[in-house]
Amino acid sequence: MAIVTSYDFESDTWTHHNSDTPTRAAWRAAVAEIATKAHEKLPECNGRIDSAVKIVLAGDVKLLADGTAQVASQSNGTTAYHVVNGHCDCRDYEKAPHNFCKHRLSAAIARRAQELTRAKLDAGASSQPTPTQASPAVPSTPLPEAPASVNVHVELAGRQVQLTLRDSDEGRLLQRLEAVLQRFPVAAKSAEDTTPRCPTHGPMKPSTKGKGWYCPAKLADGRWCNSK
Repeated sequence: MAIVTSYDFESDTWTHHNSDTPTRAAWRAAVAEIATKAHEKLPECNGRIDSAVKIVLAGDVKLLADGTAQVASQSNGTTAYHVVNGHCDCRDYEKAPHNFCKHRLSAAIARRAQELTRAKLDAGASSQPTPTQASPAVPSTPLPEAPASVNVHVELAGRQVQLTLRDSDEGRLLQRLEAVLQRFPVAAKSAEDTTPRCPTHGPMKPSTKGKGWYCPAKLADGRWCNSK
């Protein structure tokens, strides 16, 4: 069973994502609205749209400054798929209707939800009546995405838990991540586990032609990873 939760290292507390703030409520409403429209326009992709919504709400989509997106794998905690110019390097991209795999859909939903949430929050702020007396400036409510974030899978009480860390500083985020990884060390592998690993994408798969192992990951440019 996978549990989506956030961990605050400084206060040593775990927080589940079921406690809505006004911003998060607006975010979830935007995601639901966009998903409904996607179901109407792409009925042949309904299953993939539902999967994409789960990925977005779990915080597994990272929108990058260059317009691309990085989407965490839901089956492998060490793998991330890259959506570049509408192209995804996952295996489902080629066979999905209109090439809309769940990773490409999740990136599109997250980006549109971000825009829609910001527009709704700005509209709500502008509709507030002007106070008769001056009041101290109140910082605007941030969107759910943080400038720096990282996902990692750890084992807690016998369960695989997806841990999301967010911060405004990448260096500090990496320090927090290192501390969390030290707190949850990876269990020693069994001596029988001889599956080779790609240094970038994780476990390899045996060749169906009996010629060793290969990495099943596809790169952003469409080529397969050539790690052997």
